[in-house]
Amino acid sequence: MTDARELYRIALTILTDIERMFIDGLGADPTHMKAAGQFATDVDLAIEQYLRRRLIHETGIPVLGEEYGGDCGKLTWVVDPIDGTANFAAGNPMSCILISLLADGMPVLAITSVPMINQRFGAYAGSPLFQNGVPQPPLTERPEVAAHVGFSSISGSSESNEAQFPDLMRHGLLVELTRTYLRPRITGSVGIDLAYTAAGIFGGAVSFSPNIWDNAAGIFLCQAAGATVTDLYGNPWDHTSRGAIVGTARAHETILTTLTTIRTGGH
Repeated sequence: MTDARELYRIALTILTDIERMFIDGLGADPTHMKAAGQFATDVDLAIEQYLRRRLIHETGIPVLGEEYGGDCGKLTWVVDPIDGTANFAAGNPMSCILISLLADGMPVLAITSVPMINQRFGAYAGSPLFQNGVPQPPLTERPEVAAHVGFSSISGSSESNEAQFPDLMRHGLLVELTRTYLRPRITGSVGIDLAYTAAGIFGGAVSFSPNIWDNAAGIFLCQAAGATVTDLYGNPWDHTSRGAIVGTARAHETILTTLTTIRTGGH
């Protein structure tokens, strides 16, 4: 594999070129309807097309993306051109661009860009977490009064793991978390939840998305920051995992214990 640091530099250069496209397109109308009420905008498609063209041309590595698919091979770029498309179409700045590189199914570099508020989070194998290019210290516990938990969505009707974690279970988790020291925040973007956890803005986050393009970038950022990372059952996360729990040790334990209690009928 080409050096992860060099591939990270290439990805950052390409990202700079598409952030303006993202900013100029905020508020774009839904134009491409998917299953269960999901949609994409012309900006989603244009950004992914650009990412695919540049990443393949400059690195020779294939791309797996939300809008045009692909396969997860030995070495694969994974991209989500707009994570939080419903936010984006509404003009809500809480949406982001996700880029990661998977080697043998595990992320080795990642970038999350939140263009509307000029935030970039990144890391590559062996590096610390970077925020807007500045190395960040390892993650520490947040003061209880300021400890948030990212909860990107309370509806799973469009997701293939909805049967295992139905809406009522998610609603129950949201309610029960309000009774802990954590303060839930429904952002509408898995990518932002995970990146904010890595940066210590959130104490933790739970992702019910089964999609690798939603999770891979943020998972790697959290790992680089020293967060605890598992799947929804407390097992080690890998590219086949259908969701994730991340956070400081205490926040992760609180989320996992609460979810497990609800899932096994304790509430």
